[in-house]
Amino acid sequence: MDNFQPPGENYANPRTCLFHVLFKAAALAFYILSALFFNSFVIIFVVTVFLAALDFWVVKNVSGRILVGLRWWNEINEQGESVWKFECLDQESLSRMNKKDSWLFWWTLYLTAVAWIVLGIFSLIRLQADYLLVVGVCLSLSIANIIGFTKCRKDAKKQIQQFATQTIASRFTSTIQTAFSVV
Repeated sequence: MDNFQPPGENYANPRTCLFHVLFKAAALAFYILSALFFNSFVIIFVVTVFLAALDFWVVKNVSGRILVGLRWWNEINEQGESVWKFECLDQESLSRMNKKDSWLFWWTLYLTAVAWIVLGIFSLIRLQADYLLVVGVCLSLSIANIIGFTKCRKDAKKQIQQFATQTIASRFTSTIQTAFSVV
């Protein structure tokens, strides 16, 4: 039998995609299902926040770099001010990034925050301030990654535009110089 694969793009990094989704799903699932198995708020808080922190670390340091070619971090300079730092792959490498990997990265990043917001609304409706704290911590970690990667993507686009402008300008000037050197 012929192993015919329909045309279309597969995930270039299936393991990274798996772990990108796994920790998000684990934190959300544990938070939602934990009330069935545990009576202790402390256990629910610690395990849920631990899973959300693992997700934050994996997204920030692994899947962001591999799936979309972006990396961000925040430093405090000598004046005590917070400074955002961004890294991105070069234009050629970014153009070769897998579209499915990128789609999965961005959609899960945003949908996880939406899920935490919905869970926060449920905690408010049920007047469970303690569970609202869990949701707040997890939502904060999720939003930190959204802000970091969104700023990083904007910075990468700006760098690409500057590179394109410089390349066009240098080619234009070299063409002009060549034309006048012939005359």
